[in-house]
Order: sequence, then C-alpha cells, then structure tokens
Amino acid sequence: MSSVNDTKFNSVVFLLTGIPGQEDIHFWISIPFCLMYVISIVGNSIILFIIKTDPTLHEPMYIFLSMLAVTDLGLSISTIPTTLGIFLFNSREISLDACFLFFIHSLSYIESSVLLLMAIDRFVAISNPLRYASILTPPRIARMGLFFVLRSVALNIPLPFLLKRFRYCRANVLSHSYCLHQEVMKMACSDITVNSIYGLSIKVLMVGLDSLLIFLSYVMILKTVLSVASRAESLRALNTCVSHLCAVLLFYTPEIGLSVIHRFGNSSSHFLQILLGYVYLLVPPLMNPIVYSVKSKHLRARIIRMFIKSRVNLSPDSNAARGLVG
Repeated sequence: MSSVNDTKFNSVVFLLTGIPGQEDIHFWISIPFCLMYVISIVGNSIILFIIKTDPTLHEPMYIFLSMLAVTDLGLSISTIPTTLGIFLFNSREISLDACFLFFIHSLSYIESSVLLLMAIDRFVAISNPLRYASILTPPRIARMGLFFVLRSVALNIPLPFLLKRFRYCRANVLSHSYCLHQEVMKMACSDITVNSIYGLSIKVLMVGLDSLLIFLSYVMILKTVLSVASRAESLRALNTCVSHLCAVLLFYTPEIGLSVIHRFGNSSSHFLQILLGYVYLLVPPLMNPIVYSVKSKHLRARIIRMFIKSRVNLSPDSNAARGLVG
C-alpha cells in the first residue's frame, strides 16, 4: 500500500476498485455480476444469430439492432477480465499501457452513434414509409455505420498519447473496475488543461451532438404522428419507437451522469460514481436485448420458435422416434 500513498514516484500501475468496504463479500457480489454478463452475452448473441439466419429480418431496423448488439457484446467482453478479476481473484492492478487503451470510450461512442442511426431509421419509417426500403438501403447503412465507427475510433486515438506525456505521481487508485480518461488524467501531477478540454470536446461532439440529433428526430416524429388523422395509427407509429426510447434512456442517463460527476462532482459523490459506473457498464448491454425481444413481435416470435425447436430436438421422445425411423 506504500505505492498508493507515495506522491513522488512515477506510478507503474493503476489499482482498479470493486466496491470499497465490501471486500469480504466480493465473491458473492461476483455471482450477480457473472449472471448479468452471461445474460448480456447470450441475449445479444441470440439476437445476432436470429437476424443473420432469418431473411425476413434483413430490414434496416433489424440491421441497426444487430449493430447495437455487436457494440453491446464488445462492451461486455472488454470489461469482463478486469471486473470479474477484481471480484473473483482480487486482481486490481492494471498497467499504464493497458489502462490507456480506452476501448470502453470508443465502444460507448459507437453505441451513441448506433442509437442516432436507429432514431433516423424510425423517423424515415414513420414519415416516409413508402420509400423506407429505398432510402435505407444496405450499402447506405454500411457506409453510415463505417463512418460512425471511424469517427469514434479517430477521436479517441489521441487520448493515450496525450496521457503518456504525464508523470503520474499521485494516489493511483481508480474509482471503477475499468479505466476512464476523465479519471486517469486527474492522477497526473502535470497541467491537464489540454486533456480536459479535448476530452470534454469529444464528449460534446459525440454524445452531446448525437443526443441532440436524437431529440430533434423525435420532435419531427411527433410532428409527423400528430398530423395523422387516426389516433390508432398515431399510437401504432409511436409504439414502434418505445424500444428505441428505452435504449436511449438506458444509455444516456448513466453516460451523462457519470461524465458530469467525474468532471464537476466532489468527494461526497464517490459512492454515486461507483453506482453509476456499474449501471453504465452492465445495464444497457443487459437490458437492450430484453427490451427489443419483448417489444418486437417478429423478433419475439423467432426467439420462441428457436427455443421450442431446441426443446423438441433435445427431448428423449424425439430422439427415440428418430432412432426407430433410422
């Protein structure tokens, strides 16, 4: 622990944090964490498998949903080693180079972009349904997806280089089980003005701009829906947006809250930082496949059919019948 308290040495590693004060029960806390990770990975994998194998789901809405599922899988897989390492093996150390990779930032910005694309998809589907398929063609969707992925990666590339300029001589204990740029830069004993301005700029450019465009998309959707004479048709159109609205709230609420607390919060908000950190990490990948499976009638039907088919194939009676036929 002397390395943690020494303020005059150049830190070799950072120490990740589980839930402070609960170290004795970290193993038991790991059980629900493992369960959430398993549900997230299995749920998103099932959605990807069904969309890929069912030609009737090769529509723009489901293509965007598959993009969201891939991003959620990336978020879950990239944080499993550090999070479960802390709770199961008390493995808290992470090297500077590993901490500076910031996969979580790139993936989060990609998810923000995918949610914007899904908002555009809902706007086109409601405002111009007859040209929906001709506007959102697969090549156009691929180009939009590639642009947003490259945008997210390109804007995050400078972060490790900006941080490597510093000498880290302060307490090197992080607040979460993963590394965040806005927290790591505060560990430096140098002027972090450039990092702070750049980090805040890309946050505003990515999350701020995406959320603003999503808001404007829904303003236009409401304007279109309210112009429809039939109330039943209006409700039916708005019902197609419920899943996306849930995904937006699940992602942006902890994302914005965590960023604000880290930049402008004080020591009294430490527990809130930890809580929002785990919500930000675990809840969107966990809930997105559940929400879309519940709200999408076609997707729900395919999932139910897949499980029924699996049960029939695994049942002893069906295996016996196959043996008799053979």
